Amino acid sequence: MNMSLQECIKACLECMEACNGCYDACLKEEDVKMLTECIRSLRECADICAFAAKSMQSDSPYIKQICQACADICQSCGDVCKKHEHHEHCKQCAESCYKCAETCRKMAV
Repeated sequence: MNMSLQECIKACLECMEACNGCYDACLKEEDVKMLTECIRSLRECADICAFAAKSMQSDSPYIKQICQACADICQSCGDVCKKHEHHEHCKQCAESCYKCAETCRKMAV
């Protein structure tokens, strides 16, 4: 397995973990209703990151397309989390999403 593939799998798994942690933390916030868009975005992002990592591990013929979708969803999730960066978990998650988006974009070319 080449280094960029391993790096992308690692970024996807780290982003998935960050999204799952942020999701859980958002549900414990006082104003959960304000975080509805964020929570929905976190679920989508965690799911695509897990799927992208699995597709790379199994050498899917659709890696480029899946990584492009993952990059787009991670970028969007990062943008949503960034709106709530007064919550430390959202700030950290946004950083992880942006890193994963950047790494997946490299795999998509």
